[in-house]
Amino acid sequence: MRRIVILGSTGSIGRQTLDIVRAFPQEFEVVGLTAGNNVDLLLEQAAEFKPRYVWCNADLPSPPAGTRLMAMDEMATLPDVDQVMVALMGAVGLWPTLSALRAGKQVALSNKEPIVMAGQMLKAAEAEGDGVILPVDSEPSAIWQCLQGEDNHIRRLMITASGGPFRRTPLEELDSVTPEQALQHPTWRMGDKITIDSATLMNKAFEVIESHWLFSVSWQDIAVVVHPQSTIHSMVEFDDGSVKAQLGPPSMRLPIQYALFYPRRFANDDIPRLDIGAPWSLDFEPLQPERYPCFDLAISAGQAGGTAPAALSAADEVAVDAFLKGKIPFTGIHRVVEQVLAEHGNDTEPDLDAIQAADQWANLRARELAGLPAA
Repeated sequence: MRRIVILGSTGSIGRQTLDIVRAFPQEFEVVGLTAGNNVDLLLEQAAEFKPRYVWCNADLPSPPAGTRLMAMDEMATLPDVDQVMVALMGAVGLWPTLSALRAGKQVALSNKEPIVMAGQMLKAAEAEGDGVILPVDSEPSAIWQCLQGEDNHIRRLMITASGGPFRRTPLEELDSVTPEQALQHPTWRMGDKITIDSATLMNKAFEVIESHWLFSVSWQDIAVVVHPQSTIHSMVEFDDGSVKAQLGPPSMRLPIQYALFYPRRFANDDIPRLDIGAPWSLDFEPLQPERYPCFDLAISAGQAGGTAPAALSAADEVAVDAFLKGKIPFTGIHRVVEQVLAEHGNDTEPDLDAIQAADQWANLRARELAGLPAA
């Protein structure tokens, strides 16, 4: 039985993680659950799964019977915890992820921002504490699955992108698209922030940065291709020219379950299957840089390293929030991020304090540029 903590249990990934736990009750013990502000759902989850510890960003009226409050980083390092699912959003996931890795835990990482902000630091923590990062994000999970049983003589990683809802929208119309239109992802159903990041392709750039660190592959050996069907989640080309791909319907349940059970696989009727008997096609298109200016901005920040990725992540989080609130247009997202990165003084050899300071500065500066009040 695996004893797990789920950080962000009330979000989309957290809820689907609990669906897997629910399907295999004999395989898991839920030790701890944490949430942001969804107190009611957290209390429902605690009543069902009976964790020993809970935490919530909002005030709990009282801890559920049989539980006590515990901070996320402390919960993630408990001696009797085997695995930590990091299903948080934004920079808040960085510290508990580092803590869990240093404590030797298996960290199922759905939260992109920690490895974008501090990839080198997370890999060092993984080695230092004998922990392990298990990718949950669909595309890095696909690469990870393709590499099983291989000698890792990788020639190229090929990450697929749907192209988002504006793949065919005339460029001159992008300035006037609405949040409601941007949230209509053509293939995936996700939270608001990641859906907007998919429309700008910021999300795909984050996956490139993530894959660079997870698989120790050089920047020039990671390619992104637009694949509108979202059936192939990623591909790996090896030195001999062979290409392996991981295919499946656009669902997060498979990568979540794969990480939770790694290295075992189990049948689960709740996970959708690929219907190869139905007529379907696989299309590929080159990425159009002029359509997705956030992509190149993010890749440049990832390659610069230091505190630039932390500034990138914070600026994007604020800019997306400002767009969703109607403060800036869709095209304003990349303009805010570009301005923040232009003003940022990069510390090329940062410690954790410097990374957190860059995150805080970029958050504040992006808020000024986007017309949002200070947090």
